Amino acid sequence: MTVVRRLLDALYTLAAVLAALCLIIILALIVIQMLARWTGEVFPGAPDYAGYAMAAASFLAFASALNKGSHIRVSILLNVVGERMRFFLEVWCFSIATAAAWYVSWYIWRMVGFAIKFNDVSQGQDATPMWMVYTPVLVGAIILAIALTDNLITLLVTGKHRIVRDVTDAHAE
Repeated sequence: MTVVRRLLDALYTLAAVLAALCLIIILALIVIQMLARWTGEVFPGAPDYAGYAMAAASFLAFASALNKGSHIRVSILLNVVGERMRFFLEVWCFSIATAAAWYVSWYIWRMVGFAIKFNDVSQGQDATPMWMVYTPVLVGAIILAIALTDNLITLLVTGKHRIVRDVTDAHAE
């Protein structure tokens, strides 16, 4: 296993761990908000923070979910074509997905830049700077783009992508 492969796998794992931490933060926010209501206190911005954490969790988990085969992948066509055609279809799909992921990353990068430039803040009582909200989403989008690029290059070089499928999930096809 090369150093680059270990670094990429560590990056995907780190992003998944950060996504799990965001889910724990959501749980903590919900519990704190419940306790605040029971005691008559107000926790302003809790629903907003939970939404921010959900967006961060989603984007940070995308790359790990891709490599573990957790994304929905319609492979009806891929199962009926020959190996050569399957290879070309997978290259085509990975190419489009990679381009789309890098475009989304670039767009979110611009959103972060505009949020900093215009001092954009949330509409809630807490007035959270939006660049803080967008940054974990940007990181997750970039890691997803890296994972798709990794799979595309691996597919082109070795003929197989790195998406691992659990045998028990194959019953849906």
